[in-house]
Amino acid sequence: MSKLCFSSQQSSAFVFSPNVCAVQKVIGTNKKYFTNCKQWYQRKICGKSTVISYECCPGYEKVPGEKGCPAALPLSNLYETLGVVGATTTQLYTDRTEKLRPEMEGPGSFTIFAPSNEAWASLPAIVTVNCARLLKADHHATNGVVHLIDKVISTISNNIQQIIEIEDTFETLRAAVAASGLNTLLEGDGQYTLLAPTNEAFEKIPAETLNRILGDPGALRDLLNNHILKSAMCAEAIVAGLSLETLEGTTLEVGCSGDTLTINGKPIISNKDVLATNGVIHFIDELLIPDSAKTLFELAAESDVSTAVDLFRQAGLGTHLSGTERLTLLAPMNSVFEDGTPPIDAQTKNLLLNHMIKDQLASKYLYHGQILETLGGKKLRVFVYRNSLCIENSCIAAHDKRGRYGTLFTMDRVLTPPVGTVMDVLKGDSRFSMLVAAIQSAGLTEALNREGVYTVFAPTNEAFQALPPGELNKLLGNAKELANILKYHVGDEILVSGGIGALVRLKSLQGDKLEVSSKNNVVNVNKEPVTEVDIMATNGVVHVISSVLQPPANRPQERGDELADSALDIFKQASAFSRATQSSVKLDKNTMVQ
Repeated sequence: MSKLCFSSQQSSAFVFSPNVCAVQKVIGTNKKYFTNCKQWYQRKICGKSTVISYECCPGYEKVPGEKGCPAALPLSNLYETLGVVGATTTQLYTDRTEKLRPEMEGPGSFTIFAPSNEAWASLPAIVTVNCARLLKADHHATNGVVHLIDKVISTISNNIQQIIEIEDTFETLRAAVAASGLNTLLEGDGQYTLLAPTNEAFEKIPAETLNRILGDPGALRDLLNNHILKSAMCAEAIVAGLSLETLEGTTLEVGCSGDTLTINGKPIISNKDVLATNGVIHFIDELLIPDSAKTLFELAAESDVSTAVDLFRQAGLGTHLSGTERLTLLAPMNSVFEDGTPPIDAQTKNLLLNHMIKDQLASKYLYHGQILETLGGKKLRVFVYRNSLCIENSCIAAHDKRGRYGTLFTMDRVLTPPVGTVMDVLKGDSRFSMLVAAIQSAGLTEALNREGVYTVFAPTNEAFQALPPGELNKLLGNAKELANILKYHVGDEILVSGGIGALVRLKSLQGDKLEVSSKNNVVNVNKEPVTEVDIMATNGVVHVISSVLQPPANRPQERGDELADSALDIFKQASAFSRATQSSVKLDKNTMVQ
């Protein structure tokens, strides 16, 4: 498929042909965009002569006798495409890595922002010799060359492990390395950077946390690996804005505060560039504890879920969040509780138990329809939508944090496990007594009681009563038409509010599609507001609406000869259901009820 990459006011058949790019070069300067000139003319720009030329866009080529560049070249892999677009320096640096080129030539699915050759050339060069910065290079002499550096180079004789052994400030680090078995690595032949925590760094964390990590070989190894970089890097070569990968697989963000380097936003380097035969050591006065060495309590302390975690603690469930039990915590974010928290009682405790999954999960491995079992004994469903990942009515609001034994999912609302079928939900709420009676009269009770995946937009009694009397009687007097209208209120898949984007077209059981949208946290169906969302059922979800939806006006309407109950009988049934109402599942600002 061809495209017009550039157009110009100049009259040229080549310019207005497909897949042709403009090339500009200012004469007498190095400013240019492309160099392969096929057709050109001159004009003055800011007093300087300029050549405008045109050539095929990357990925296209000319065909003899045809205008422009209509032939599309076969797609290449990412590595080869770097050469096609002229990013040869990026290609060169890719060759110098161990794993990047194979990944770029492999099957992946990646987006690369490739710096141009000019971008690489504009980077300031930083050259160090044993961590001494090169100030002036290449001063040639009759018998050699002189490079001026900013410090005296000293003799290096000890490896990283030996330096740890002789430095008094590394007493705790020394014991930790021995307990983890990493001493073999640190005295080996590799080239590493150790961000070495001092005794002071270890003393800053709570004794309970320190003792837990020191007593857990897995957590201890993760902690120490998070302080080791994969290559030797002197402080002069560490540029603000870099992301440094550790042996643990995490990344440390490098910044600056004035003239001081920061790690993850903190100026914690107290002594730098202690050279070893197998790398370099920088002393730091604060521990860099990775998520993989933390408990759920510790993960939550750094996340926007502190209110929810306080509720777990108050409910006596804290041991689940600090022990060795493999689980996933579904923690509502703090904003969910802006209007207050519920009282701690048996119902609240049971609901909180249903926010803990009996396995340590990762959100990237969840799939649509997956069933998760909670510590409270409930089974929860996973819903995967285009732009959201939800568990029942609650959707994941932030990247999950994977700790030593548990994973933290930050959720956008309190989760309400399903209780009963769609019909059970409707029967249990007096607002739907007329709807329940209509469903029964239309013969749809069995359908909404059996297993399925339904989204029901449930009109309240007031919605039915707002219909013109003639229209209501007409509707209630024909079973086929009544069933047709009711089926139009039922979608054939589960759509919770968190899965609704700007517009979702949901197919109804009647056959026509419902237009469901969400804007500013307000859900609409066919442009009618939804007054309450996400009443979860075992076979679907119920959304409350204050009007009766009508199928598209141009759909042929069928009339049935079979008469339903009279309108009077419908209202009598509705009255009976209203008196027999059960409590519905709700969450308000003062209470949580399972």
